[in-house]
Order: sequence, then C-alpha cells, then structure tokens
Amino acid sequence: MTSDIVANPSHARGDASPALTAALAITVIAAATLAGAWFIQLVLGIQPCELCLAQRYAYYLVVPLAALIAIAAAKDAPRGALVAGLAVVALATLGNSGLAAYHSGVEWGFWPGPTACTGPVGNLGNAGDLLSRLDTVKVVRCDEVQWKFLGLSLAGYDVLISLLMAAIAARGVVRSAKRS
Repeated sequence: MTSDIVANPSHARGDASPALTAALAITVIAAATLAGAWFIQLVLGIQPCELCLAQRYAYYLVVPLAALIAIAAAKDAPRGALVAGLAVVALATLGNSGLAAYHSGVEWGFWPGPTACTGPVGNLGNAGDLLSRLDTVKVVRCDEVQWKFLGLSLAGYDVLISLLMAAIAARGVVRSAKRS
C-alpha cells in the first residue's frame, strides 16, 4: 500500500502545485471582490455606473474559471491546460485593470468617458410625460466618484486588485511551466 506522500514526494515537502495555489488565491480574491461590489450596491445603496458594471464582467469569468483550474490542478490535469487557463485569467484581469484605469481617469477628469454615463441625459419623451419620466430616470454618472477611501475610488481599487490577480496568474504560469 502506497501513501500519497510516498507516491508524490512533492506533497511531503509541502510543495503545492503552483497552478493550484495561484488558482485558489485568484478564486478567493475575485469572489471576495465581487461579493464586496454586490454588498456596496445592495446593502449600502451605492449604485454602479455603466463602467462599474462592465468591470464586473471579468470577475464573472475569473471566479468560475479559476475555481475550475484549481479543481483541475488538484486532479493533476495536464500542465498545458493549467498554464493556458491561468494565461486566460491573467489576460482577463490585466484587461480589466486597463478598463478600471480608464474609469479612474474619467473620474479624475483626465479624459472624457462614454456619453451614456457622462454626457447630458438623452431623450425623456414628450412634454406631457416629462415630469413622470424625471421621477423614474436615475443616471449614475461615470465621472462622479460615489465613494472614496484613502484617496482612491472603487475603480482605483479595482485597478490594484486586478493587477494583483494578473500578477498571481502570471506567476502561476511561469512556475507551472518551469515545473518538471
């Protein structure tokens, strides 16, 4: 009878798979960030703008993908598949950090944002409906910071969190590719 430690000496030394470690860390970070965004929206009542909602798409991809990579790494999936999955995660989070940086720049007034959430309110219908429609129209502007902590908005924190996840994924790719 062979134990796992005898069959796989890396477990005896405590060397976890780099892909598993990276995927688990990313899953936890991304899920916590997404949960925080929903908490801020649903509990604190701070409504997201169009760019905030767009930034969540990467998280909706990364949480299940990283969890799947972690499961695959735990089941000793082929290294190429793990590296490819982590590369997708790295690209998605790096792209999201770019979107969040763009959003931060819009908030700081460095450049204009999309007209849908930074321009004037569009067509409100005819004059008879104007008052009733004004009561229902609530435009959340992308160029106005709704919450700040230590000088950073939520978009600013998303830049940092996304860059962290991209770095973890990239490190997982490099360490997994080097592993024999």
